[in-house]
Amino acid sequence: MADLDPGTPSASVLHLLNVCNRRLEHLLENLRNEPDAEGALRQIAADVVHAVEQHADIALAAILLNQIAGSYAVRHCIETAVVVVVMARRLGKTGADTLTLTAAALTMNVGMLRHQDTFQDKHTPLSSEELAVVRRHPEDSANLLQCAGVQDDDWISCVLLHHENDDGSGYPAGIASPEVTLNAKLLSLADRYCAQVSARNYRRSILPDAAIRNLREDRASPVDPELLALFHDELGDYPPGCLVRLHGGEIGVVTRRGSNGAAQVICLRDAAGVAVAAEARPLPATAIAAAITEDDADTRFSMKQVWGAQASL
Repeated sequence: MADLDPGTPSASVLHLLNVCNRRLEHLLENLRNEPDAEGALRQIAADVVHAVEQHADIALAAILLNQIAGSYAVRHCIETAVVVVVMARRLGKTGADTLTLTAAALTMNVGMLRHQDTFQDKHTPLSSEELAVVRRHPEDSANLLQCAGVQDDDWISCVLLHHENDDGSGYPAGIASPEVTLNAKLLSLADRYCAQVSARNYRRSILPDAAIRNLREDRASPVDPELLALFHDELGDYPPGCLVRLHGGEIGVVTRRGSNGAAQVICLRDAAGVAVAAEARPLPATAIAAAITEDDADTRFSMKQVWGAQASL
């Protein structure tokens, strides 16, 4: 596991994810020259798994609260890996399978890494050449990983298939079910969800409940309905880190997923808009009127204020 900076609590999930982000960025940029690329990537994957195991709700909240530093291209892979680990635990996958799937999430876009931030900065549609890069990136990523010495067939398969669909409408090869594996479909779902709920230079983030609805209603790239139902049940409409307005008018942030539709919310502002002392209380989902954006919440706070030392930067 990566060493933590002096003075930072060893149990800080947020800090560990930031360390993973920095290590991953350096490794992906120099992948061809890494003497043991597979081992180094597996170590980062193991640290992401460990972070989620320490406190999954903090790891999920970091996705929505944008507390993981770094370029979007690499940050997105870390965020997707967090969701993958949460879902792998829900599905009862073995430690080895979870580690392989996490490593696939971290490397799914390595074949277009140098293009991704350029795409992020564009305010016009992608050109035909740029679209070709996007449609080719699963194959380019798989080839690059193999050239770097990754020999795990399941890992390579996940990367290669993570944009294929059951009905054959995906890319790069138009492969259809049953050849599209469950792991590839899980990676695809996490990838698409995280892409929606993260802000881009050219658009605001999409609220989590709307992101789930978009995935469910997407006819162009249909998702496995049973897997999506399980995904929705695990993360909910209002996952940790989601800013919400309660029916009473208060503004809060969801801190924990709950069972039977419950979610733990810390109120940040009262109905009159006055900041209040943070106080955690379990609330039924029916107490939440709506998810809201940061601009609508009009409040600023650090994750440490809400989750304590485990969310220290």
